[in-house]
Amino acid sequence: MSTRTSTLDPTVEGVAEIKQSPSEGAIDSYLVTLDPEDDPRCMPTLRRWVAVLVISSASLCVTCASSVAAFTEAGSAQAFHVSHEVTILGISVYVSGLGAGLLLVGPLSEVYGRNLIYRFSYILFFIFTFPVAFASNIGVFLFFRLITGFCGAAFLSVAGGSVSDMFPNSTVASPMAVYTMSPFIGPVLGPLIAGYGSRCLHQNAYWRWTYWFMLSWILVETVLLFLFVPETYTPVILKKKAARLRGATGDASYYAPLEKVQGSLARSIMISCYRPFRMFRTVSTHRILNSHITELLNALLLGILYLAFQAYPVIFGGVHHFSDQMTGLTFLGIGIGMFAALSTQPLWNKQAFISHMLLFAREATKYDGNPPPEVLLIMGQVGGILVPIGLFWLAFTTYPQVHWIAPIIASVPFGSGIYFVFTSTFTYLVTAYRPIAASSMASNSALRSAFAAAFPLFAGAMYDRLGTVGATALLAGLTTIMAPLPFIFYHIGGRLRMKSKFAVH
Repeated sequence: MSTRTSTLDPTVEGVAEIKQSPSEGAIDSYLVTLDPEDDPRCMPTLRRWVAVLVISSASLCVTCASSVAAFTEAGSAQAFHVSHEVTILGISVYVSGLGAGLLLVGPLSEVYGRNLIYRFSYILFFIFTFPVAFASNIGVFLFFRLITGFCGAAFLSVAGGSVSDMFPNSTVASPMAVYTMSPFIGPVLGPLIAGYGSRCLHQNAYWRWTYWFMLSWILVETVLLFLFVPETYTPVILKKKAARLRGATGDASYYAPLEKVQGSLARSIMISCYRPFRMFRTVSTHRILNSHITELLNALLLGILYLAFQAYPVIFGGVHHFSDQMTGLTFLGIGIGMFAALSTQPLWNKQAFISHMLLFAREATKYDGNPPPEVLLIMGQVGGILVPIGLFWLAFTTYPQVHWIAPIIASVPFGSGIYFVFTSTFTYLVTAYRPIAASSMASNSALRSAFAAAFPLFAGAMYDRLGTVGATALLAGLTTIMAPLPFIFYHIGGRLRMKSKFAVH
């Protein structure tokens, strides 16, 4: 196994920071480099896709656990003798835990690797779901909802880094689309699961059954993570390879780039955890003249999606007198919209190629044939238009005299728009900020989690004050204001990216 002839990927964090001293010469014979058999992008396509599907299903499970609480509120309020407003915190504290965990586990994966973070976090996710399922009072229930959210955070930040590790820019769009889909189908799936429990089991027990089901699902995902997801982070792969070489040869001179970068373990952890905050500060310093402004659009959309868990019971339960299980089924409109949008992914891949050929020919030459990341925002432009259309349609079909199917159909373009916006911006982030993909996803996801935690808290008061038409139209107006962002950054994103220390230039 050669350690001299293969090359390092200069875009990988840690690798790019290695500087040889003049005494080391042009080639350091003890510097461990990446051979094709070590490269995660050289794994068989089937193995890479199996890993993506397992990671995506684990993300689906984590986000599904967030929304199941919305349809267990009546049962938990009765069991714990608290008001409905208190039980709404079951969603908010979980999503707050996600946001807090994102700022830690994403950067830590760039020190310890993806696999260790996945396995450790999911084991803890499984363990701490037990107190949620068997909680004896509301305090225990809410505390461990917060902890389980924190433990599940890896799959909203690290997973995006894993996908970018395994696929080059030219083919990353489709696997990233599959991964992007999963954490947003999860919240839609949650009400279906909880609604089914309320139909099949006694009302006082169904909410606990929901968490028993989640425990079984988490256990299955933990086993799959151990069996089918390899380590994909190149600096950690090289670190393990260097350790093997030292053991096999007895020569302690072999080293990996990550070992050279690390002055101390504590310092490395602090640097990695500080990076997402530094990225936030960079956005502020540039007065929002940075591509991360798209995080605001992402955060608003996720906030509205989680607000829907309080709004749909008002629209369909209050206006159309649906039961809990029937209200849960109304989320199928959003899910259908997302799956319909996913089915168009091959066409978007082709469109991106055409756009690259027609609009970015000169830039492609500079990028050695690879289109600039801003091409990926074309999909986001369509999504930015579909979201307000769907919400305005939904708003003006919530009158009692309008058939209940109309607002469900209106949620289809809303779901498609969410998919297009998130897939576009997520893929843009991991492409434009590939050296620190996990940190980039962490900074993006933390803001989204803050919105998702806050929006359900004021949903009831907003719908009581403004009514179903006014409240939903207000949300549609907000998304209309944000809709031009993908168009703006499609044109100026390249120039702004050149000013960022973290972006691929």
